[in-house]
Amino acid sequence: MTDAAAYNIRPNFKQKFRPAIVQKLIHQILNDRLEGATYHPDTCSQWTREIADEIKNRLKELELQRYKFVVNVVIGEMRGEGVRMGCRCFWDADTDNIAQETFMNESLFCVAVAFGVYYY
Repeated sequence: MTDAAAYNIRPNFKQKFRPAIVQKLIHQILNDRLEGATYHPDTCSQWTREIADEIKNRLKELELQRYKFVVNVVIGEMRGEGVRMGCRCFWDADTDNIAQETFMNESLFCVAVAFGVYYY
């Protein structure tokens, strides 16, 4: 084994956070949890925690070594108004990435965002 192989600090392609895979995962979770759901302020705070925890646990199952995950879930009532969300990050564009998905029905909307940050 060469010294370069022993001290590789970057993940190989298979071990990188891939947004397309994570987006499908989030899409499935949101559809399973929120299809047919009706907005109610008392239950939405619990739903956001449960959905965020489920996304985080499913990300851990991908076994992306040395990645730290940050998951943000927002649920709001559909009132016919627009919503804008934004974020800024300082990270390594080669290893770190983001995946997001939106769910909407007649009663509510949900935006889920997952950040994968490689820990050096």
